Amino acid sequence: MNNYDSIINLPHYEPKRHPRMPMENRAAQFAPFSALEGHEEALKATAEQRLK
Repeated sequence: MNNYDSIINLPHYEPKRHPRMPMENRAAQFAPFSALEGHEEALKATAEQRLK
């Protein structure tokens, strides 16, 4: 008998007071900093310069 046999087929816990967090927000939760801070703004500035 495996240690987890008694719980392996139980339904996933669903909180009663709080709705589930959307996947988009969960991803943001685990990315507390941007490794390339300012990168997107630099790309936009470059694109604007090239369009002139």
